[in-house]
Amino acid sequence: MISGTVDPSAQRSALQDRLPAFTLFGAILAAAGLPIYIYAPPFYAETYGVSLTGIAAVLFWLRLFDAVQDPALGWLSERLGNQRGWAVALGGAVLALSMIGLFAVVPPIHPLAWFALTITGLFSAFSFLNINFYAQGVGKSQAIRGGHVRLAAWREGGALLGVCIAAVVPTLLIGAVDAPYAWFAFGFAAIVVLAVLAMWREWTGPVSAEPSGLREILSDTIARRLLILAFVNATPLAVSSTLFLFYVQSRLEAPGLEGPLLVLFFLAGAVTAPVWSKAAARFGPKPVLFVAMISAIMAFGFTLLLGPGDGLWFAVICIFSGATIGADLVLLPALFSQRMAAISPNGGLGFGLWSLVSKFTLAFAAIVLLPLLDVFGFEAGSATQPPEALVLLTILYALVPCALKLCAILILARTDLSEV
Repeated sequence: MISGTVDPSAQRSALQDRLPAFTLFGAILAAAGLPIYIYAPPFYAETYGVSLTGIAAVLFWLRLFDAVQDPALGWLSERLGNQRGWAVALGGAVLALSMIGLFAVVPPIHPLAWFALTITGLFSAFSFLNINFYAQGVGKSQAIRGGHVRLAAWREGGALLGVCIAAVVPTLLIGAVDAPYAWFAFGFAAIVVLAVLAMWREWTGPVSAEPSGLREILSDTIARRLLILAFVNATPLAVSSTLFLFYVQSRLEAPGLEGPLLVLFFLAGAVTAPVWSKAAARFGPKPVLFVAMISAIMAFGFTLLLGPGDGLWFAVICIFSGATIGADLVLLPALFSQRMAAISPNGGLGFGLWSLVSKFTLAFAAIVLLPLLDVFGFEAGSATQPPEALVLLTILYALVPCALKLCAILILARTDLSEV
């Protein structure tokens, strides 16, 4: 967990609870998630000439596959028993090899087919590991001081740092080495091995909770409402992530700033994550989430006013909007984990649904936004874009996330968190 000062007793407690292992594993999973949605489509569009519509179609069908796969992986997670550690190790191997295939191997078949194959392997392994990781936290949270919110702060703080590192490393490698994305992929694979080993004692621990059923979770009003809230509230981030590189390169005309700006955004989230968790402990999660969501709208709405040469102003917006994301990423998973502890203690199937909801936001953004830009003549990597495409890009990047955040606020207002 990140904070300005380190309390020695708190540090010893965290080491005893093995929370740094959760931070490392959260970081590597996050590095395999959102940054790949940011970098992979432009990489394949610019390097291999794959159309944005084709990429969007692959991502959409992958999410349809997830609709079956993620609940099934959650069901499997609850029934692994003493074989969970080896299953996670296998998932880590698939994750690492898929990343290498995606970025470090010249497609031996049609580039779009290779993209589909490798990204399916990547996100299937990501799903399996993510479900087990969050399910492990349900029982873990009940055995440590500070419970769900404390564990979430360490876990999501690591996730945000992982996103920061994955966002900036490819940019730093460009110009410094040949095949920068290949170097990133091999480095990522090495760290996957370390992350799996760091969590090994957690994976091989006893499993006491009995498996649960899908009906038990979906019939629970609070669990359903939290899943809906997670989907609507996460979609703005999915929209901005899908369009981020295009917005910086074509609207702000600031190529080369993508990595630093992404780092500012996610680092602000990582730094403020402990602040949001402490505020939630004092004032309750609901008012804190309200403050974060309203602040996000206020900060992000200013992107409508930006244009070429406004990279510095956009950096300020990245800091303020990034700070608000820390509340979403810490508090919502903690609330869902707390509810799972009450209705589905094993946690695997519940977080299979959570994983599906989280990833479907990215698919929704891709299948809606990328074909729209294609229709209006937007070309990835082109130095000039049609004026109407730039107008659409600005509207999609600035207005759509704000409207979705307003919807999330309305859902939160109607959600009773007192029973969580």
